[in-house]
Amino acid sequence: MRLAAAARIARRELRGGVKGFRVLLACLAIGVASVAAVGSVRTSIEQGMAREGASLLGGDAEIEFTYRFADEAETEWMLAAAETVSEVVEFRSMATADADGEAVRGLTQLKAVDGAYPLYGAVELQPPISLEEALSVRDGRPGAVMHPTLAERLGIVPGDTFSLGAKEFRLSATLEREPDSATAGIGLGPRTIVLSEDLEGTGLISPGSLFSTKYRMVLPDSADLGALKSEAEELFRDSGLRWLDSRNASPGVSEFVARVGAFLVLVGLAGLAVGGIGVSAAVKSYLESKTEVIATLKSLGAERGTIFAAYLLQVGAMIAIGIALGLLIGGVLPVAVAPLIEPVLPLPADFGVHARPLAEAALYGALTGSVFALWSLSRTDNISAAALFRDMAESNRSAPSLVLLIAIAALAAALVACAALLSGIPRLTLWAAGGIAGTLAVLAAASYAVRWAAKRIARTGLMRGLTTARLALGSIGGPASEATSVVLSLGLGLSVLAAIGQIASNLNNAIAEDLPQNAPSFFFIDIQSDQLPQFQELADGIEGVTEVESAPMLRGIITRINGVPAAEAAGEHWTLQGDRGVTYSDLPPEGATITEGEWWPEGYSGPPQVSFADEEARELGLAIGDMLTINILGRDIEAEVSSFRVVDFRNAGIGFILSLNPGALAGAPHTHIATVYADGEAEQEIFRSATSAFPNVTAISVKEGIERVAGVLSSLAAAITYASSATLLTGFVVLIGAAAAGQRARVFESAVLKAVGATRARILAGLAARSAILGAASGLVAIVAGGVAGWAVMTFVMESSFAFEPVSAVSIVFGGATASLVAGLVFAMGPLNASPSRVLRAKE
Repeated sequence: MRLAAAARIARRELRGGVKGFRVLLACLAIGVASVAAVGSVRTSIEQGMAREGASLLGGDAEIEFTYRFADEAETEWMLAAAETVSEVVEFRSMATADADGEAVRGLTQLKAVDGAYPLYGAVELQPPISLEEALSVRDGRPGAVMHPTLAERLGIVPGDTFSLGAKEFRLSATLEREPDSATAGIGLGPRTIVLSEDLEGTGLISPGSLFSTKYRMVLPDSADLGALKSEAEELFRDSGLRWLDSRNASPGVSEFVARVGAFLVLVGLAGLAVGGIGVSAAVKSYLESKTEVIATLKSLGAERGTIFAAYLLQVGAMIAIGIALGLLIGGVLPVAVAPLIEPVLPLPADFGVHARPLAEAALYGALTGSVFALWSLSRTDNISAAALFRDMAESNRSAPSLVLLIAIAALAAALVACAALLSGIPRLTLWAAGGIAGTLAVLAAASYAVRWAAKRIARTGLMRGLTTARLALGSIGGPASEATSVVLSLGLGLSVLAAIGQIASNLNNAIAEDLPQNAPSFFFIDIQSDQLPQFQELADGIEGVTEVESAPMLRGIITRINGVPAAEAAGEHWTLQGDRGVTYSDLPPEGATITEGEWWPEGYSGPPQVSFADEEARELGLAIGDMLTINILGRDIEAEVSSFRVVDFRNAGIGFILSLNPGALAGAPHTHIATVYADGEAEQEIFRSATSAFPNVTAISVKEGIERVAGVLSSLAAAITYASSATLLTGFVVLIGAAAAGQRARVFESAVLKAVGATRARILAGLAARSAILGAASGLVAIVAGGVAGWAVMTFVMESSFAFEPVSAVSIVFGGATASLVAGLVFAMGPLNASPSRVLRAKE
């Protein structure tokens, strides 16, 4: 009966429309839409990758080996299991062309394919010819295709010749699209494609050369991918085999998309938190406008529970409408912009309306709206019938009842738990939730401090003669101040932007300043053992080359730890994902710090021993004396962990996770890697001289590699910034709502000021000063919160140094003051135009 009565009251109240709930609707719609849109794009990409898994991978399944070809047993197994097998060889090389008698060189990611490539999809070339025709031999030269960027860098066009190693090729066409490019990751050079058989005579593939082979397979329709994977791994467990199939064609890309998508959803949840403040403020404002109605209902005998239920139903209906609007926008927007996004996406995407991200966004919106609405709805319990005979703007600051506090806490816990479970990054989600809650607590304390300070400063002698400032401070510190809503909403939005600004600035500084000062100019790889003395002599003879470091270079896969498969023993640690660099030396590297154990004696010839990087060893749970099985070139080496040592990868120099005693790798074919530190013009000189003297050697520019990584980070930062703009937009909506809610108080205040002789200009100045002060206060708190968040991310996530960036901080304060000022001025006309006599008579 009580619920029926509450429903009738709610229905009649809502006949007046949604005027009092516009801010609530806007805040929820924006927050839900941002979460839904990000989730929809993420799901679209994931489904697109699942649909095009075979094309992305280049086959139904792929077996990859590091620095070797498949042996006879492995080849026979693949031919028996598959209908078609295609072999692809990939490695880095230098492409060389002649430009007016001068050799021009460029790093390329070389792909050597057979006649069956591609098994799925098609290679698109310009001019539009077939790949078979493009790679055919003409005039005694084999054909090749390359990315337009590399062709432009070399100054060649289709029909011109260029060299790979010691062999000349003819550029037949430029590469517009290769179907399996999305699984290649971030390459250090543009792509060149040739036939595998044409590698003979280049000198690029020799014992110890750094390359990988991929065997793509077309499987029968009845094939069981899971069973085939298990069989291959069981048969060739210790051969260094890596299996991929169309179910997850690119695990690295899939994980990256999932992580970025989840992180952007967390940014969207921060926006929802700002929207929650708007919901709370909107409900509070609505209930204040209904004080007379609530008091009347109580005077007529309505129970507190009935009244609470009536307004809970109203607010619940508005929350549902706001969520529905957000889902509509968030679901339609990705589909609407799909024609613009799809051409620039490097991955396939199935844009459409996806149920799961919309359901998640609706869940987040419902929980957030409920948490913030319940706090304000508790005010209905404390409005008495006596309010009919007192000022309608009666202040009511009582806290919610214990039952409501428990309900609010339970809903907040459910929100955090759902976000942690659904995001896929629970640890980061919990830290983000703690950061948002901590920031809100700091902002609430700051809003109280601002009001307290404003009230006291306004009464001091410092304000004598400063009427405008005194009016602004008095209004901020007064009982009807909207300081809390402004500082909370604007402050949280600005805190997100401040954190992003500090992180982006520190990343840029690390890339642009720190690394180039310490990093080498070039890596030179595939240096044969007999070439190393000549290479060293060449480098030493160039003025400006300050340092050359070299080390033997092999690649190995850790397959077992103490006889147990590595993944079972130590989980999914990154050192176990694929192959790792392996070196050997008789003595510890110069300057090496041994943290535990001992290096083997000089000239040691006993059972294999290995020195492991200290930090990674601790993460894997290794101990001195543990036994590692390392597969190198298809051969298993079981080595005892004899020491841990510090390996610092931050300076981009030579660093190996694994270092063995020389006897452990006796007879293993290998090459050497060298880093060259050079100044100014010496960089180009060592590049030209080394690549001319040693055509098989590949030079990798550290600076270009850093720029490629920086480009990816910049794109990511841009995506996060765009996502956070929804947070700031929500904050601005809350500002508008706070200004609208305080309209009546400002009208009365303006009327009183006019009655005592204040001019319109002075009143406007006071309103503007109040808004600017609150905005600046929000910005100052945001600088602190954003700085702490930026420091935490750089220190604990990026594991890099942090330096406070002042330009970004100043822009945050200025932006906060401007946003608050604009929101305040939007509603300044009403108070300025109010008639003092009419307003004051109405108060009698």
